[in-house]
Amino acid sequence: QVQVVESGGGLVQPGGSLRLSCAASGPIHRISFMGWYRQAPEKQRDLVAAITKDGSLQYADSARGRFTIAGDNGDHAIFMQMDSLTPEDTAVYYCNADGQRTDGEIFSSWGQGTHVIVSS
Repeated sequence: QVQVVESGGGLVQPGGSLRLSCAASGPIHRISFMGWYRQAPEKQRDLVAAITKDGSLQYADSARGRFTIAGDNGDHAIFMQMDSLTPEDTAVYYCNADGQRTDGEIFSSWGQGTHVIVSS
């Protein structure tokens, strides 16, 4: 099984910053996509930012200009720097990794989520 583990959430004041980390491990042959999603209470889970195997970056409109995603494909890891946080950014942030296992099977794995709370 491919496992995904997130870290870096916490409580921060409005205007502050946080850096989230995500790492995938296990029988990974290649990763084609890694991204951050978030889900606020009683809302759907939405894509925040992602990076594809060719290095293309995707951002939600709400994240563009404030969040920066970067990847270390060699270590199957991604990071997201979040600046100028607002209470609207409060959510559980999930990391997703899609790719192919060493046995040839396609996988899509999710982490358990990390809480981000923006409050004064």
